[in-house]
Amino acid sequence: MRPTTGRTAALALATAATASLLGVASANATPDPPAGPTAAAPDWGACEGTGLDPRQECATLKVPLDYRDPGGKRISLAVSRIPSERPRARRGTLLLIPGGPGSPGLARPSTLGKRLPKSVRDAYDVVSFDPRGLGRSTHTGCDLNPADLSLLASRPWPAPGGDITRNIATGRRIADTCARNGGELLRTISTVNEARDIDSVRRALGERKLSAWGVSYGTYVGSVYAQMFPEHTDRWVLDSNDDPNPERVEHGWLANYAVGVEDTFPDFAAWASAPDSPVRLAGTPDGVRRRVLDLAARLDAKPLPWPGANPPELNGNALRQSMLDALYSRDDFESLARLIVDADAGKVPAEAPADPPQDAAAVSLATICNDVDWPTSLPDYARDVAASRKSHPLTAGMPVNVTPCAFWHDEPRDKPVRITDQGPSNVLLVQNKRDVATPYSGALGLRRAFGDRARMVGVDAMGHGAAYVANGSGCADRRVTDFLLTGERPKRDVLCR
Repeated sequence: MRPTTGRTAALALATAATASLLGVASANATPDPPAGPTAAAPDWGACEGTGLDPRQECATLKVPLDYRDPGGKRISLAVSRIPSERPRARRGTLLLIPGGPGSPGLARPSTLGKRLPKSVRDAYDVVSFDPRGLGRSTHTGCDLNPADLSLLASRPWPAPGGDITRNIATGRRIADTCARNGGELLRTISTVNEARDIDSVRRALGERKLSAWGVSYGTYVGSVYAQMFPEHTDRWVLDSNDDPNPERVEHGWLANYAVGVEDTFPDFAAWASAPDSPVRLAGTPDGVRRRVLDLAARLDAKPLPWPGANPPELNGNALRQSMLDALYSRDDFESLARLIVDADAGKVPAEAPADPPQDAAAVSLATICNDVDWPTSLPDYARDVAASRKSHPLTAGMPVNVTPCAFWHDEPRDKPVRITDQGPSNVLLVQNKRDVATPYSGALGLRRAFGDRARMVGVDAMGHGAAYVANGSGCADRRVTDFLLTGERPKRDVLCR
């Protein structure tokens, strides 16, 4: 959930034919009515924006606002593609499923797609889309107060000492604002509806089957699509995987940050204590950890001014959030270390983090809150925060704290889809061992849920997002590329070192 950020279970889908008829292949999921008329074939044209591959094309599709009323109001879904670079070698469409929830995808053929080996770009049209509510698709927003766009507000960091009174007030205010301003579109935003939108894209493209590369939250969307529409999946790559536990879903993902930070902080601590580190914080990894915890406590008591930030101060939680953000990628270690050095010296940080746009914030909140019922007991949240602050001090209770979802005005319209081992054996998971947002333990939950439908390629590396073609692991990249080109998966799970 990084402007932004599942959990596992495994119960049965009846058959692929039943899945096709119902649209939601789960024993406890709401049956899905027919999707209505197939969207017209895309009228591809030039894309708006800068920095895009000149070959990228864009189009707009019309899809139902409410799939239970397929003949009713329709909304726009913006899609993009870079056609196969060698049409005679083309074998199909590779859909890039965006992460988040709340991340746009329209530029992905030009950005993430360019990382793909040329052999893959030759074999596929690379396609992506802006999910409903976002970007150039029909978009929505909650019209949140600017202060509530800050990750220090939407991420429920407790007050110093662990008090959650302010989080309760913030959560209520955000939920009330979204109910007042979000409109009907906000109420339809969910993972199940994103999977239905993807199937509308497939039908508009005239494809019997899609291949896919879903990253981060896109792995949960991809898993749900593979459960709802298994007969329309070809070669399915899920990268940096969410735990699909249908009892918790995003509630579990937030809790997993406590695990993910503890999994990945040792990489930063080792880097920041190495003799050749460009910014050495301590002589040992334990010394780095103590320095970060001590600085956060001092900033809790006496924040530094931070002009341009939201709020305009570097307090303990702003440091913790900066640390969490930096643990997404080793490339951000040096900037985090310099922030720590400057703050220790009482210097004002030079650069302030940006807030997400209104549509991204709204789509993220709506997806997280519409996918599953969240607990509502405020004493339970207070108890969990107190326990987590002791067991996972780096995250100070945030991952188990109360969110706007505890006060959300709408009930989920669909039950969470249970991912099961019933369906084609055409899924390949790729996963870093140390991932702050989608920890390895959660990815193993998805692996268990899929059973023999999936294989996993683990990578002994840290970082979140695009473990494929991102870590320099020839071992992992070869296996994923071979799967996309030949359909052959490893015979058993693999760990690439």
